[in-house]
Amino acid sequence: MAHIRTRETYGTRRLQTELAENGIIVGRDRLARLRKELRLRCKQKRKFRATTNPNHNLPVAPNLLNQTFAPTAPNQVWVADLTYVATQEGWLYLAGIKDVLYVRNCRLRHGRAHDKRADR
Repeated sequence: MAHIRTRETYGTRRLQTELAENGIIVGRDRLARLRKELRLRCKQKRKFRATTNPNHNLPVAPNLLNQTFAPTAPNQVWVADLTYVATQEGWLYLAGIKDVLYVRNCRLRHGRAHDKRADR
């Protein structure tokens, strides 16, 4: 079912289009009524809200590289990033760490957000 497969994001217009592509012709009003009867509601996209405050008086780490990524040997320049990923089971985090010298070298850690066991 498209409603479940799309993680409850398809509204009546997209459902109508998908059904038509599969040979099922149904009007938008009828589809909306059926969705209401079955209590199928699509998830609304939330407005982006910044979670960091750039206006503070706390010390900021110096930019040692100044965007110059030109290492001459391994283990001179490492870069990292952390991102949170929303899943049906809750929030997960993904951390990437990379030695800039080796383009294909990439270490990944993943686990539940704030799970102490994720770094094992």
